[in-house]
Amino acid sequence: MNNQSISKMLLILEIKDKFKVKCELKRHLSPALVGKIYRALPLNGNSHIIANKAIYIETSIESGLGKTKREFKKGDITYLAVGHAICFFYTDTNVSKDMTYIGRIIDEPEQLKHVTAGDEIRFYEATGL
Repeated sequence: MNNQSISKMLLILEIKDKFKVKCELKRHLSPALVGKIYRALPLNGNSHIIANKAIYIETSIESGLGKTKREFKKGDITYLAVGHAICFFYTDTNVSKDMTYIGRIIDEPEQLKHVTAGDEIRFYEATGL
């Protein structure tokens, strides 16, 4: 791990041809899940929109539910077991499915409002920060 601590991992969420935002996954929130995500990096896919509240990327990462909740704040990063998706919230919201909170968007999450369904996404380790 480059420039990482034991408890936090710095990552980049890149929306191709649009922008990049820095993110932080917190290992202590769900150690096994965050470890699986880290080992699977980089993740690539297409964006999906959740009711103008969040975007998500489908992954092949399988994990059970850890400590879940349904209320999230702007900037939260979560894992949705159904669909194996990593979700990035750009507004405060309540959702209908249980999700595992795993981190935060460090940069301005409002930028994610400009993502459209189908945009290419890349989620990878931040190096040189």
